Amino acid sequence: MTQLGADVWDEEFRIRLERQLWVLTQDLLAQGQSVILDWGHWARVERDEKRLGARSLGAAVELHYLHAPLEELLERAERRSASGEWTASPITRAHFEDWAAIFQPPDEEESLLFDKAIVEG
Repeated sequence: MTQLGADVWDEEFRIRLERQLWVLTQDLLAQGQSVILDWGHWARVERDEKRLGARSLGAAVELHYLHAPLEELLERAERRSASGEWTASPITRAHFEDWAAIFQPPDEEESLLFDKAIVEG
C-alpha cells in the first residue's frame, strides 16, 4: 500500500485493493498459476470465501497459519518502526489487543477443509 502512496490505515483503500487483488488472483488461478494471498483473512468466513472461490476454478488450496505471541508481534512492529521500514503511525499494543479480539484462528475442523493445512502455534 505504501508503494502505491496509500496510508496503511486507510481501510477503504485497503478494501478496494484487496478486491482488485482477488480479481487478479482468480484470473491467475483460471490460467493454472499458483497464487499466495498474504493479507488479513482474519475471519473464517473470509477464508471460506477464498477457498471456495479458488476451488471453483479447479485450484488446490492450502492454508498456512503461524501463531505468534503478542510480545513477538509487538517486538516485530517496534523493529519495523525503528528501521524506518514502517512510516505510518506506529502499531501499538492496543491495536494488537483489539485485533486479537476479532481474529478467528483456524481450528482443526477448518484445517480439514483445505487440501493442505499447516497450522502452528
